[in-house]
Amino acid sequence: MAKKESKRKNQVDISKIEARQIVASCVCGATFDVMTTLKELRVDICSACHPFFTGESRILDAEGRIEKFRKKYQLADKK
Repeated sequence: MAKKESKRKNQVDISKIEARQIVASCVCGATFDVMTTLKELRVDICSACHPFFTGESRILDAEGRIEKFRKKYQLADKK
């Protein structure tokens, strides 16, 4: 029996895609071994530097943001 041709011409045959082990690097300097189809992988944040995993807490200046928002829209209402 002959193989059925795919109805989609641009369809990728996923059985031919090979994953390989690479070293992923974070901006903090941490490295991790991962399996991927990419040649290189760089991340902005990882478990070594994310506050949730490190236990550090960061205080945001929410009050300053609120005041800035109020000033911005009070000026818009006056115009």
